[in-house]
Amino acid sequence: MTSIALYHCIEEEQPFAEQWAADHGIHVECFPFELHEDTLHTIEGFDGLSYKQRSAPSDRPDFYQRLSAYGIRQIALRSAGYDTIDLMEAARNNIRVTNVPSYSPSAVAELTLSHIMRLIRHVPQFDDRATRHDFSVYGLISREISELTIGIIGVGRIGSTVARIFHALGATVLGNDIAPNHDLDGILTWVGKDELLTRADVVTMHTYLDTTTRHLMDAHRFAQMKPTAYFVNNSRGGVVDTPALIDALNRHEIAGAAIDVLEGEATLFGNKLDAGKPIDNPYYNALHAMDNVVITPHIAFFTDIAVKNMVWQSLDDTLALITGGTSPHEIAPYDNQSHSH
Repeated sequence: MTSIALYHCIEEEQPFAEQWAADHGIHVECFPFELHEDTLHTIEGFDGLSYKQRSAPSDRPDFYQRLSAYGIRQIALRSAGYDTIDLMEAARNNIRVTNVPSYSPSAVAELTLSHIMRLIRHVPQFDDRATRHDFSVYGLISREISELTIGIIGVGRIGSTVARIFHALGATVLGNDIAPNHDLDGILTWVGKDELLTRADVVTMHTYLDTTTRHLMDAHRFAQMKPTAYFVNNSRGGVVDTPALIDALNRHEIAGAAIDVLEGEATLFGNKLDAGKPIDNPYYNALHAMDNVVITPHIAFFTDIAVKNMVWQSLDDTLALITGGTSPHEIAPYDNQSHSH
C-alpha cells in the first residue's frame, strides 16, 4: 500500500489525516515530531511526506541528498510559508516542493480583527488594571472603527479579506502591494508605503517573507507612523526588525502592537515550556512586559477549516506527485523564501 509520513502532526490534525487516508485507501502515518537530523531515519519505507515546522530540518548541505536516497521525491508543506526549505538543494536532488497557499484567508483575517479590536479598545491595559483591582476607565477612552484609517501592507488573499472586513465596518482602508488588485478599488485606496505609514491609525502586515521584505518594518518605518497608531503583524516574524519595534514602543513612537509571529519563535511558539523557568527569548520577554502589546503564539491559522484544508491539500499534492501527476501548488526553486500565513 502507498504510504505517506505526516510530520509534526498535532492532535487536531489527526482526524483529518485519518479521514483522508480512509477516503483514498492510502496509509498515512502521523508522527508527533518534526523532521530533523535525529528523525530523518523515520522516513524509510514511505513513498511521500507532508511536513509542517518552523525551523529548517537541517543545516547540513547533504540533507536533501540523504532524503532523496530514501526514495523521497517530494515535500508537501502544510503551510503557505516555505522559508524552512532550501528550494535549490531540493531541486538539485529532484525533490519537488508544494505548499498550501490559501488554507483559509478568513482565519488570519479574523484574528487580525481580534487583535485590532483588543488594541483600539485598550483591552490589555484594562486587563492589567484589573489584576490590581483597578476598574477605573480614566485615560483609556477609545475611538470607533468608523473613525479609523486601516493601512494594509501586502494585499493578497489575506490582506484582501482584511480590507473587506474593515471596509464593511466603516473604516477608511489604505492598501500597498507590489501588484495592486484593482478589483478592490471600491474597498480601499492604493497608496505608497510612505503615505500609508503616515496616514494609518493601524498598520497591519500581510506580506511575503523574502529578501525584499525581511525587516521591511525597521526603525525608519516605525518613525513614520503616528504616535497614536497601532502596529499588527500576523504574517512572518522576519518582516519586522524586532529591536526597532521594541524601541518604537519604548519611545512612544507608536501606541501599541499586536503580533502572532516573532523572530526566533521556533523554540517558543507551539511548545509547552516549563512554567518554573524563564523564557529564553529576549524579544518575547520585552514585548510581554508591555501593557500595550498583544501576543498570540502563531495561532492565526488555527481554525477547523484551515487545519482541514492544510492537511487535505498537502496529502492531495503528495499523492499527485508520487503517482506521476502534477500540482498547481508546486514551488519553483527560484521562488526562494516564503509566502506569509
